[in-house]
Formats: sequence, C-alpha cells, structure tokens
Amino acid sequence: MKGRSDGGQKKRVIALVCVATVVLVFVYLFYVSSDHRASAIEYGRKLGLGGDDDDTKQDETSSSFGVDDGFTPRSFPVCDDRHSELIPCLDRNLIYQMRLKLDLSLMEHYERHCPPPERRFNCLIPPPNGYKVPIKWPKSRDEVWKVNIPHTHLAHEKSDQNWMVVKGDKINFPGGGTHFHYGADKYIASMANMLNFPNNVLNNGGRLRTVFDVGCGVASFGGYLLSSDILAMSLAPNDVHQNQIQFALERGIPASLGVLGTKRLPYPSRSFELAHCSRCRIDWLQRDGILLLELDRVLRPGGYFAYSSPEAYAQDEEDLRIWREMSALVERMCWKIAAKRNQTVIWQKPLTNDCYLEREPGTQPPLCRSDNDPDAVWGVNMEACITSYSDHDHKTKGSGLAPWPARLTSPPPRLADFGYSTGMFEKDTELWRQRVDTYWDLLSPRIESDTVRNIMDMKASMGSFAAALKEKDVWVMNVVPEDGPNTLKLIYDRGLMGAVHSWCEAFSTYPRTYDLLHAWDTISDINKKGCSEVDLLLEMDRILRPSGFIIIRDKERVVDLVKKYLKALHWEEVGTKTDSDSDQDSDNVIFIVQKKLWLTSESLRDME
Repeated sequence: MKGRSDGGQKKRVIALVCVATVVLVFVYLFYVSSDHRASAIEYGRKLGLGGDDDDTKQDETSSSFGVDDGFTPRSFPVCDDRHSELIPCLDRNLIYQMRLKLDLSLMEHYERHCPPPERRFNCLIPPPNGYKVPIKWPKSRDEVWKVNIPHTHLAHEKSDQNWMVVKGDKINFPGGGTHFHYGADKYIASMANMLNFPNNVLNNGGRLRTVFDVGCGVASFGGYLLSSDILAMSLAPNDVHQNQIQFALERGIPASLGVLGTKRLPYPSRSFELAHCSRCRIDWLQRDGILLLELDRVLRPGGYFAYSSPEAYAQDEEDLRIWREMSALVERMCWKIAAKRNQTVIWQKPLTNDCYLEREPGTQPPLCRSDNDPDAVWGVNMEACITSYSDHDHKTKGSGLAPWPARLTSPPPRLADFGYSTGMFEKDTELWRQRVDTYWDLLSPRIESDTVRNIMDMKASMGSFAAALKEKDVWVMNVVPEDGPNTLKLIYDRGLMGAVHSWCEAFSTYPRTYDLLHAWDTISDINKKGCSEVDLLLEMDRILRPSGFIIIRDKERVVDLVKKYLKALHWEEVGTKTDSDSDQDSDNVIFIVQKKLWLTSESLRDME
C-alpha cells in the first residue's frame, strides 16, 4: 500500500510540474511576442549618443497611473513600432475603429478626431531604428538623416520637381517644389519683382513679415523665406504625401499639420500679409468659395494671395472655366489683381470696407453677421461670408503695424481689444527677457548656440517669451489656450506665429519635432480643467526630440509630481530655481529636464 501511495504521489508531482511548465512557456511566449511593450530599453550612451546606462529593462505597467495615490511607476510601457509616428488626433486607424461617418469630399478625414480617454495609448513613442540626433540648423535646411524619417517615396514621386533626393545615409532638399523646380529662392525673388518690391526682396522693407503657405509640401518655400526675415506657417495635411510636414520640422522649418476642410484654421483674423498656394490641389470654388473666404479671414488688410496653378495660365476648356469662375468670385470679394506673370497671379485684398459697402444688395458671398467673432477658431465651423474690418482698421486703412523688426517690441494696435495698456505690454516684454536670461543660465552647461532650433511655448500669452529669443537662431510655435483670452492675434501682430490649442488633447504634430518646450503653468491649468496631468506629460514626451529640454515654470506641487515620473519617462533633471521675480506667480518653481535618448533592445539588434 505504501509503495502504491508513493507511486501515485510521484505521478501527481510530475503532472503538476508539467502543468507549471506549460504555464511558464505560455507566459514567456506571451511577453516575448509583445513587441516593444515589454522589451528592454537601452540608452544612447551605449551607442555613444549621450544618455544614462541605468534602468535597462522596461517593465510592463498599467495604462492608467495614479497621481495622488502615492504610487510611483517604475516605467511606462513602450508603444509598438507601428506607432513610432503616432499623431493621436490625426490617426486614420482611430477613424476606422470608431467608424466615424465623415465626408471625404470635405476633407473631414484629415481634420482632428481625438481618441476618448479609454482609447489613448498611454505609452512612450519609440524612435525609429538607428535614430540619430538631428542635423543642426542651418545645415538642416538642406539635409536630414534618412534613419530619422525612413520614408523615401516622395523622393521618387517628385524626382522631376527637386523636392528631395536620397544620397547615402541622408536626404537632401535642393529647394525645388511642384511649381518651382529650379529653386524656391528664384521663385521668391520673381514674386517680389512682380510686386515691384525694393531689390526684389519679398519682405518689402519689413512690411511683409508673416506668410501662410497652404499645401506646402516639404516647406522649401517657407525655408527659403527665412533668410529674408519672413516667417511662414507652412501647412499641409497628413495625406497621400505622408511625412511632408515631418520632413519640414526635421529640417528646422516652421510647419504644422492641418487642412482647409470644415473647421476654421487655428489662427485669428488678420494674421498674415501673404497667403501662398503653389499647385496645392485645392478646389477654391467649392461650397460658395468657403475655403477662399477662410483665407480672406486670416489675411491682413491689403494682404496678398499668390496663386501658382494651371488655371492661371492654361488654355484648355476646363482650366479656362475655373479661371473665369474664380476671377468672378474674387472680384465679388473685392480682391484685385496686383500682378500676373507666366504661371502666377497675385491678388490683393482691400485696405478698407469701402468696396464691401458699395456692392449691390444680395451680392454673394455676403458679409459675415456682426455677432460672428472672426477670432473664434477652436472647433468653429467655417462660414461662407466676408469678414469686414473693425472701425479702427477701416479708418487706419491697414493694420497700423510697424515694419519688422520694430514690430516685435512695438505695442500692437489690438492691445486695446483686451484692455491692455502700453505700459503692461512693455513690462511683460521686459519681464520675459529677464526670465529667458535665467533659463539660459540654467541651461548653459548643456547647450551650445545651435543645440535648439524648434521651440514651443505651451502658454504664450502675449508672445514675450518668443520675443526674448530674437537674437537666437530659433523659431517658436506660440500656443494660446482655447479657453483664455485669445492673445494669439497680438502674437501675430508682433511678427511671430502660433496656434490655438487645448492641452487636454494631443497637438497636431509628429513625434520628436521640438527641441525645447516651455510650460508656464500649463500643467496646473489642465488640472483645473479636470484633465489628466500624466496624459499631458506623455504628450510632451511624444513631441519632444530625444535630448530635448522642457522648462517647467509652475507650482511646487506640479514640480514634485513631475519628479515622481522622471524615471518612468526617462527624463533627467538639469536644474531647479525658485522663482524670484516680483510678478504675481513668484511662488512658482523653475524646473528644467532633459529627455534621454533611448532605443529599444530590438532596435539595437536591428542596428547590429
């Protein structure tokens, strides 16, 4: 009996061992097959790229992290490689998964559609295999590392137009475009010559400063305008020419993802001196000219629209029909031809309301209603109406702006819209000059003159942070919250640029596009709105380049929160300083961090 009992016990032990083995094998296979969500993370120092050697293993963690429960996460999961270029609110897969009913003819599928909280990834976006620190400006205007944006289809598709050329481990940008194969510089000089501007320089003695380039391709037009002290907002959708805006930002050229669809552009009225479309493939006649009227809204009094397209010169029946109808539309909008040569026509918007008031009753398009706020843009539908000028602009016969660079520090005429005085403006300008000096003192051990190029001010107010950076070779995307005073028009009036945005949602840009983020009370503000502070930290990590910096100026509670997540986000502290200025937020703390350059183990194996 004893022997039989021992034998049965042995069989039971063997069975248990077998079951345990099967379970362990299953668990092992499950985690190995989880791609980068459970893969190890290696830091750049191992590759000679800079970074730390600690925390070489990435543990799977929950996708929801507590803030006030005392829990400090060891790590965030790493997103699958498929999401290395994820733009959460411009994610075509999300549209399919949520079965959104969108009108493709109106470009609604290229507009923002953000995931609900339960569909957010809550993971770190991995860089592509072999990622390198981007080439520095100004060299980057003409070349980028191919591994950073491993997409070469545009080089083949646009090979006859000199958009971009693959050369070894780099992608070169000769400066060509669909309409200017032989270089944007010659095309820009030709436009200036058409308008009789001095010395064929398009900035017209500093009077033309802000430009809107719609359907910009890889933004060579905007890139070549910079040498003339002209700042262009280059805009294109994430369409069949995927990655065009990603290339632009990698080059260090101001650019943003967006589309002329059904919603207003995120810019206030009277923001740009020139709008430009070079074969941008937009049907300007659709819906009673609503898209052209949106351009009219954002153009300043006397602003120009440069249109280079077959309709401007071709003689076939269809092109002639479009030209006749478009000419009739802009005439009813009170635009006049300023110049026309070869394949380009430049229209000019009126300086005053006189022409609008002289139109026959019932003329289409109508003037916008008096209660239609031309500066309300966040989530607001476009309207097929003409935005007339304020009494001030009508009497001034223009915007009344100083030429650049005096424009940057001259009190904008629209200060009065907010009840701000000239003294308040000057005080704000000086305050942020001092603050930026403090920031650079803290950053000085880590940066050189060319370390940062693309900068974002996440709460820009009047744009004085960006103004203080004028002598540095950088550009700033000034973001103004959607629910506060819409001071973005002051920012454009200073010759700067930006967009309206809610930080409860992801920004419309690719991962790894900014070298420096400035977050002044931004984290505190979204907490007051009931939005997730941790989601915002993950979003900041998404848009920040590896080795990039974040300047946080916020309450001590917020700084303590960020410190809890430094290890999980693979950020490291650069410097801390108690705010000592006499402004109302003197209880704030300045906290600067740097994002480490890390690669997944799988990425390292591929490189080897």
